[in-house]
Amino acid sequence: MQKQKNKEIESKVKDWLENVVIGFNLCPFARKPYLKNSIRIMIDETTVVDDIYLSLLKEINTLDKQNVNELETTLLVVPNVLASFEDYNDFLFSVNELIKSLDREGVYQVASFHPEYQFAGTDINDAENFTNRSPYPIFHLIREDSLSEALESYPNPEAIPERNIKKMKSLSSSQLKHYFSWCFKG
Repeated sequence: MQKQKNKEIESKVKDWLENVVIGFNLCPFARKPYLKNSIRIMIDETTVVDDIYLSLLKEINTLDKQNVNELETTLLVVPNVLASFEDYNDFLFSVNELIKSLDREGVYQVASFHPEYQFAGTDINDAENFTNRSPYPIFHLIREDSLSEALESYPNPEAIPERNIKKMKSLSSSQLKHYFSWCFKG
């Protein structure tokens, strides 16, 4: 039963990657590792928030041991905890502290995605929030060297956030509901 549930979760995450992240080109660096099958999607079934630290440690160790050509990045999906964006965002601080304590700052960074993602100073349904909305809470472990390399060959990378906001603003409400169905309950 749990195996089937995990397959459904992984399927939703892949759909989001393909249709939103890559489909809208929100992250222009995601297509290459996705096509190389070097993005690891790890489902953490925990219902205890502190257990996420163990999963993060495991994923960092896995990334450390794997060649970048085989494993570029990891999406750690935590579908059973941190349903509140406020709780998720508070925990994110601890995740960054964990990376520092492991002396991995500058080696890895974490990108954050959540079904209720909300940037400071925005209203919950503002377009920019959809750039970081995902079907489940996700911690994306990124290799800093890979990111630096990708940024060097990408023209005007500082314009990516504004371009993404414009893209989200260009979507009709029915398109938003289609691509982000988990955000529109009821």
